[in-house]
Amino acid sequence: MGFKCGILGLPNVGKSTLFNAITKSSIPAENFPFCTIEPNLGIVNVPDKRLDSINSIVKSEKVIPTTMSFVDIAGLVKGASKGEGLGNAFLSNIREMNALLHVVRCFDDENVVHVDGTINPLKDVETINLELIFADLEVLEKREQKLEKLIRSGDGDAKKNKEIIQSLKELMENGNLPRLDQFDAEEIKFIESMNLLSTKPMVLVANLSDDDSKNNLGDLEDYANNNHMNIIPAVIKVEHELATLDEDEQAEYLELLGMDEPVLNKIILAGYKLLNLETFFTCGPKESRAWTMPQNSLAPQAAGVIHTDFERGFIKAEVISYEDFIHCEGESGAKKDGKLRLEGKDYMVMDGDVIHFKFNV
Repeated sequence: MGFKCGILGLPNVGKSTLFNAITKSSIPAENFPFCTIEPNLGIVNVPDKRLDSINSIVKSEKVIPTTMSFVDIAGLVKGASKGEGLGNAFLSNIREMNALLHVVRCFDDENVVHVDGTINPLKDVETINLELIFADLEVLEKREQKLEKLIRSGDGDAKKNKEIIQSLKELMENGNLPRLDQFDAEEIKFIESMNLLSTKPMVLVANLSDDDSKNNLGDLEDYANNNHMNIIPAVIKVEHELATLDEDEQAEYLELLGMDEPVLNKIILAGYKLLNLETFFTCGPKESRAWTMPQNSLAPQAAGVIHTDFERGFIKAEVISYEDFIHCEGESGAKKDGKLRLEGKDYMVMDGDVIHFKFNV
């Protein structure tokens, strides 16, 4: 579906190591700034225990999870909006992303270089935020100039849009990332048309040491709470080690660490949720499969995710909620208990629905 979640942060904070863990790949992740220059892209399976539960009943020949794209973006430094470091190349890469994972280093280690020489998580977040804001202010200035010409010609929409821009500028000039939930649907549509960097949905990933005495997490947690942002603490080095193990070794290591599952799963799912994506399932003897759809998709649109012909020829959908599918032990049990529903074109597919589509081709 083309959705991309970008991993960004200052140089040398653990971005590439996180990307390697998420994608189980082996791009360079060395201890010097700007090791990553060109963005690296990986297609990642989205962990979902529901798919395994469905298949434990259906026992398909294949199990196919849904996927999403993660991109490892080159590290940003102060002054990027003015061309410092990798400057405009970095910012243009971010502009292509639909959502962002901002990695922030929260531990001291004299053996790991920090681009500013000292560890200060809040300052690092501020550096990134300000560079996004500075780049956006230029975009807003140019758009405002165009709107002023339209206002002189009597364009009422242009006047409204200029007021939106002025609100955004006021927020940004105070160093704040604008939150779209402060605007109505029509205003959001205009804001999204400008593809601003600072309004992209973002999750903070706090990179910690496995030695808790070296960590400084409290200030960043307070910042996240005060700014209504999701924060995921992770020992990225350990997550990378876990990602390299086979299933049995990983289970042993997790037990040793007192963890139910890798934090990596939470990070992947956070990226998925940032993009306002949901999952529906299809299942049968040949395969049990998870599919990605945008939130609030209607049944024909969900069918179109499988194949465009399914959307064009959509007739109806046989739908069982995930909970009913598991409780009734599959489709036949759901039919018997009256839990299988026939839905038409106006049905909004719910996250977790198990669906069989009927269509003409």
